[in-house]
Amino acid sequence: MPMKGNGLSRFSCARKLGWLGVVLASAACFGQTCLTSDEIDAATKTALETAGRQYFEWTTKGDAAAMRQNSISSLASDFGGIEAAVRDNRANFSGAQTKLRPLFELKAEGAQPIGRAEFLCGVFGKGGQTNSSAVFVIPNLPPGDYGIVIMDVAGKTPATLSLVLQKIGNDWKLGGYYARPSQVGGHDGPWFRDRARQFQSKGEMHNASLYYMKARELMVPVPFMSTMETDKLYDESQSVAVTDTPSAENPVDVTANGKTYRFTSIFPVGIENEIDLVAKYQCSSVANTAQTYQDNMAAIKALVMKYPEFRNGFTAVIARAVEPSGKDYGTMLAMKDIK
Repeated sequence: MPMKGNGLSRFSCARKLGWLGVVLASAACFGQTCLTSDEIDAATKTALETAGRQYFEWTTKGDAAAMRQNSISSLASDFGGIEAAVRDNRANFSGAQTKLRPLFELKAEGAQPIGRAEFLCGVFGKGGQTNSSAVFVIPNLPPGDYGIVIMDVAGKTPATLSLVLQKIGNDWKLGGYYARPSQVGGHDGPWFRDRARQFQSKGEMHNASLYYMKARELMVPVPFMSTMETDKLYDESQSVAVTDTPSAENPVDVTANGKTYRFTSIFPVGIENEIDLVAKYQCSSVANTAQTYQDNMAAIKALVMKYPEFRNGFTAVIARAVEPSGKDYGTMLAMKDIK
């Protein structure tokens, strides 16, 4: 703790249970038990719901100090990310109506942190997950009793607020905080899935891959959760998997005018009702902004030249030059202006 997501794809224990027939997931992975909302005792359910509403209220007030005081020690000692998230979401959450989703209680047994804790929640069938199931996979999880509280927030931008709470004594302390939009550019996960299928039918596999990725991201409120819908989407997306999508582990070099740009990440973002593409690449320094601007423009043109299908998938490209310190400098160029 604090707990972070790990970019989930497949869940071995859930898959193994699938061919054993219909089972209750709570009996599954050694020392890792999940109780669904119907199985949680009344007192615990009330305590989790009350805690969830309190953390939401603190967010609307921008009271990160109160949240920090009610966090587990490892999170309280490194709270900068939560403070930033509270600031970023306060305006959207203030005055918004919320709806609690069904709760989950996760119990991790043992004396040492679990390298890969897998929690199977609900009823599984011979094909794996069902409409009522969920899987949580959390790396390096210390033993303990945890609650997952998820609420839909009907703000100006539809969003979800998900809280990971750990029981310390009689209190449920904050162990993880995830505020995420449930739409990008005014579009939800199924819309991105449908667009991905359209790109795939046209043979535009890079566009399809990026849209599938965004669809999966929007269909779950936390990155360490999987459902029947996202499992199916994962299987579907494998038919368009591409090997040259830039990532930190597998950067892609693109050369233009004798200069090489090493891209480490590309992903869709929504700006108003448009879908743009962010492309990050490495640079030694962004101190000279005039030169970095020119590099960004050249990097954008080189990237689109390498992947011309991006013209059909995105309204603009945002190049972000990132120096080793993490500081970056961004430039946007509309796709129609890329010659």
